[in-house]
Amino acid sequence: MADSSFDIVSKVDKMEADNALNQAQKEIEQRYDFKGVGASIDWSGDKILMKASSEERVKAVLDVFQSKLVKRGISLKSFDDGEPYPSGKEYRIEGTLKNGIDQENAKKISKIIREEGPKSVKSQIQGDELRVQSKNRDDLQEVIALLRSTDLPIDVQFTNYR
Repeated sequence: MADSSFDIVSKVDKMEADNALNQAQKEIEQRYDFKGVGASIDWSGDKILMKASSEERVKAVLDVFQSKLVKRGISLKSFDDGEPYPSGKEYRIEGTLKNGIDQENAKKISKIIREEGPKSVKSQIQGDELRVQSKNRDDLQEVIALLRSTDLPIDVQFTNYR
């Protein structure tokens, strides 16, 4: 019988992120405490750029955006926000959405599977994702449960289960 397998990936749905950003824009335009402080949030290439007239206001914009991400089902582990920095008369924060598993985290996940998972399971790093294989499907389910219970530094999804 052929091996069963699944992939461990870390991807953000671009449309959901765009919806969260649009919802944050609407809330910022309508909220009273954002009137007259030049608060805005928008895409800047692949990055998300937040602006406001003071450091506290730009942090509030970040907070609104993060709450919208959570409501849209995007983990905050997938969003990397920078520190507020002054730019002219305004303060800015640049944030990025992380896609893919970097080499360091892939090695950590592979080590967890090797040390704590069933012995029949093999994991293999393939670019920015991991392939996990085993002859027994129950062992694969056990690995998924193990990784869900582990506090990983990135948000992971499990795809191509076959």
